[in-house]
Amino acid sequence: MVRDAVDYRGCPADRSATGGWVAAALVLGIELCERLSTMGIAVNLVTYLTGTMHLPSAAAANVVTDFMGTSFLLCLLGGFLADSFLGRYLTIAVFALVQSIGTALLAASTLVTHLRPPPGEQPTPVQMAVLYACLYLIALGTGGLKSSVSGFGTDQFDDRDGRERAAMGLFFNRFFFFISLGTLLAVTVLVYVQDHVGRSWAYGICSAAMLAAIAVFLSGTRRYRYKRSSGSPIVHILQVLVAAARKRGVVKRPPTAAELYEDDRPEHARIAHTAQFPCLDMAAVVAGEEDNEVAGPGGPAAPNPWKLCSVSRVEEVKMVARLMPVWATTILFWTIYAQMITFSVEQATTMDRRVGAGFEIPAASLTVFFVGAIMLTLAVYDRVFIPLCRVLTGKQGFTNLEKIGIGLALSILGMAAAALCEKKRLAVAVAATTGNSTPISVFLLTPQFLLVGAGEAFIYTGQLDFFITRSPKGMKTMSTGLFLTTLSLGFFFSSVLVSLVKGATTWLGDTIDRSRLDYFYWLLAVLSVLNLAAYLVCAKWAATAAATSPEQQQQHTAVADADEKC
Repeated sequence: MVRDAVDYRGCPADRSATGGWVAAALVLGIELCERLSTMGIAVNLVTYLTGTMHLPSAAAANVVTDFMGTSFLLCLLGGFLADSFLGRYLTIAVFALVQSIGTALLAASTLVTHLRPPPGEQPTPVQMAVLYACLYLIALGTGGLKSSVSGFGTDQFDDRDGRERAAMGLFFNRFFFFISLGTLLAVTVLVYVQDHVGRSWAYGICSAAMLAAIAVFLSGTRRYRYKRSSGSPIVHILQVLVAAARKRGVVKRPPTAAELYEDDRPEHARIAHTAQFPCLDMAAVVAGEEDNEVAGPGGPAAPNPWKLCSVSRVEEVKMVARLMPVWATTILFWTIYAQMITFSVEQATTMDRRVGAGFEIPAASLTVFFVGAIMLTLAVYDRVFIPLCRVLTGKQGFTNLEKIGIGLALSILGMAAAALCEKKRLAVAVAATTGNSTPISVFLLTPQFLLVGAGEAFIYTGQLDFFITRSPKGMKTMSTGLFLTTLSLGFFFSSVLVSLVKGATTWLGDTIDRSRLDYFYWLLAVLSVLNLAAYLVCAKWAATAAATSPEQQQQHTAVADADEKC
């Protein structure tokens, strides 16, 4: 039997009959279809907004980044519902259906003529309201899914078993591969269907694909392992903060950690006390009977979690606090990522996209170089670099913090390449007097897509590994949501930055040819250099904090043992 896991009937999960790769594989289809829908809409949405809805360039970019930002921000809501009420299984099923309905409504809205403005006119508030309703229904579905899919997939492996723990590590690689595969299909096949067959057909395909993925997911109900929820981590964090604040300046902290309160959880589930963030230890100080409340008539007194928290609960909050500096310094990468699906796609619409005699590449399909760079980087890293590193140094490749740093550095190079490319494109556009497109090859955009794509391969896998392995075991869903909020805030910061730059300068005009987008790219490059310097300081602190944490030492030892057995 698998400890801490049950089957669909609520009985202890049988290792031979539940979980493993068969169950985990059924989850991957949901993620593939989610990426197909979300990215298929996002990468080509800016051309729809500028070409069909007649929005200005900067406003269209902000609509896209706000949509993507909301999608990832709602992961926190999805995680809260999964941990507190629904569980990961029901959360995935419900929100996958929500996304499918939203995509179907978006497909229907593109067919209705009255929901599009006449040529040369701005859209009406009703037309924009319908578009927003469809987009944010899709965002709600995406948020619920993203918070639970990876966590439910890893639930199918027992981290106390060496062989299954090693398989769990491979699951993350396969999970990211399916993310990339879904994105690749979105920016090639789906974008082509949008441009040459019709957006309603493309969005309808997305909706049907998600319904099929839901059917496949539900077919594994008897095979899955389910983890019992221990309550919302967000509530647990708030309880520690409230309990510590109440006693600050009122109660004295005991001289030794042994006098702090600890609950009756099993010894193996407890987290040893650390000296860092001593202000939070006040939550575990026993102040007297006011910390207790009677559980029922004649029942034993039980601690009030809003007044008294265990040492282990306090240490869980400390572990989350140690994540925050790295969390803050990874947000800017996703602001740069946002430019790849907004302004870079808009650049491509003005350039020569002809290949051969009669084929023209859809502008949004240029992001195939972005996705290709991700998949190529991962393949070379897994199949070439890691084996070589094992032979030469005995190590398993870069650490998660090193991966994040490499991703940030590559994003700086990507923005520098984008600025140089835009300067060249703009010079040719000003010199050109005829034609609808700038007489310069669209493949000039390739370096910025390749550099930022390779950066995403490192930073996404590094962030996911960092947040899951350094979070408390009971906060897996929340840690995934915390990671995804960096994407959300990166997109929102892009919207804010675009609005500020447009208001303070003439760099971002109504059309891309009347803008100085190269200056905007250089601004992002400078901000990224400063951010990388801050990250290096935070990463050094995070590495030191992990080395002194007993919980982290245990986790690192367990991972090393798994690698050895594998």
